[in-house]
Amino acid sequence: MKILVTGGAGYIGSHTVHALREKGYQVAVYDNLSTGHRWAVRDCELVIGDLVDADRLEAVFDKQQIGAVVHFAASSLVAESVKDPAKYYENNVVGSKRLFDVMLAKGVNKLVFSSTCATYGLPEMIPITEYEKQCPINSYGWTKFMIERILQDYGQAYGLNSIALRYFNAAGAAYEAGLGEEHAPETHVIPLLLETITGKREVFSLFGQDYETEDGSCIRDYIHVKDLADAHVMAVERLLGMTSVSVEIEEYKGFECFNLGTGEGVSVLELISVVEKISGKQVPVKVCQRRAGDPPVLVADNRKAAEVLGWHPTHSSIENIIQSAYKWETVKAFCVGETNQIANRIL
Repeated sequence: MKILVTGGAGYIGSHTVHALREKGYQVAVYDNLSTGHRWAVRDCELVIGDLVDADRLEAVFDKQQIGAVVHFAASSLVAESVKDPAKYYENNVVGSKRLFDVMLAKGVNKLVFSSTCATYGLPEMIPITEYEKQCPINSYGWTKFMIERILQDYGQAYGLNSIALRYFNAAGAAYEAGLGEEHAPETHVIPLLLETITGKREVFSLFGQDYETEDGSCIRDYIHVKDLADAHVMAVERLLGMTSVSVEIEEYKGFECFNLGTGEGVSVLELISVVEKISGKQVPVKVCQRRAGDPPVLVADNRKAAEVLGWHPTHSSIENIIQSAYKWETVKAFCVGETNQIANRIL
């Protein structure tokens, strides 16, 4: 039996592939490499294809003994989703439905879905529980919300068992495994800070210093990508009936959702301070106007994941997150180059 990971060449996907293989699972990756990287797959089996290509997907299921799917593949830039919503509804919603239909046709009914706290929009309560009203404020968030709704309906009508994991701010790197962030364009705050201190950027743009927070900058819940990967492994094992954790909230009924965060918020100015401490360099900062729709505070209530999955983040102190990301910046060129050479020799 294999685990199929769609989008497994991307940032969180590749770390999850690594975690699954460390636990002894056989893994196949399905990715169109539009934003993912061949080097991130390393020596794992890779099938290059789009989710909307039903024939290509069917061939994968016909060839492989797929027992469960972990579904990351999606377009995920919030600003782009506002400018080009058609792309996001096609890639994310239509592509996901195509995947679910093929799964059911091939008799595979276990799926872990990469969702997001963006489905909550502007939350009324902090920290955010899974029972907070979902009202996204951008097309990216709406696509993830719609996919969750599809999964709930497919669970009731067709028996598709699924777990949606709603991430807060993914960060950090498994640099020792040759894995980390590599986005083009880069939009995540910690890599942007590190690119600034390493000279790849002249200045770091701080969007808003007039929020109703203690230091005036946005507060977010940063979760290490290795902790996210561990949560996906636990979700897969729950679907496969391999978990020993007792369910204390409610019995599993086909669709579950879990927040993945630390439960603690860190402001952008606090991030800057930690980056400067770790690097020994000063971050040049330009204060800009707020970006439309940015909530002042987003922090997870992660108790449900702890109680049901037995998941507890162990890598996610902000110091460890930034330290690992900083080390990745120093070894990234070597890791990417070495792995690409291996991939070329295999090809």
